[in-house]
Amino acid sequence: MQIEVLNIEGKSTGRSVELPDDIFGAEPNDHVIYLAVKQYLAAQRQGTHKVKTRAEVQGASRKLHKQKGTGGSRKGNIRNPLYKGGGTIFGPKPRDYSFKLNKKVKDLAKISALSYKAKANAIVVVEDINLEVPKTKTLTTALSKWNVGDKKLMFITAEPNDNVELSLRNVPSVLALPLSDINTYDIVNSEVLVLSEGAAKIFSEDLETAEA
Repeated sequence: MQIEVLNIEGKSTGRSVELPDDIFGAEPNDHVIYLAVKQYLAAQRQGTHKVKTRAEVQGASRKLHKQKGTGGSRKGNIRNPLYKGGGTIFGPKPRDYSFKLNKKVKDLAKISALSYKAKANAIVVVEDINLEVPKTKTLTTALSKWNVGDKKLMFITAEPNDNVELSLRNVPSVLALPLSDINTYDIVNSEVLVLSEGAAKIFSEDLETAEA
């Protein structure tokens, strides 16, 4: 698919970029997207939850009263889970929630997410931006001129660009990342993808390399 390249003023540069159909026109696979998003969210969990069992709570270990002859039920010590302040039965323990996904599955999930964005016409390509110093106002003005200022978006650059990332760091609705760091969750979680011209060209170059 052909997408025209916009400049920082929101006007066409007269250039266009070909986004390969093998990626942006692929048939999306919802299940692998689900798996990739689940893996990402699981990896964010600290897994530090912990409760105390009856062996760990405070309390005397003496038997509350004799076994028989009281007319009441049999009782152990005050740390019994049935008493207030007693231990917890089968409570959560610290654990690692992360799990592995094959690289092919993760790649297919990313392709599927990008394909959905292409189908929704939610991809904007802009010329490469090089700022001498971080300037939030410059980029927020540009976002408005690209008609995406009111949307939740991911700004993708070809290479790590500290000035662009620092300029957009204080904008809550924008996530700025180099192409090498994007993942399925961030793509799905964004309404619009803003690709720098350099990042957009990498997709075609990678596909040509793979075919060669």
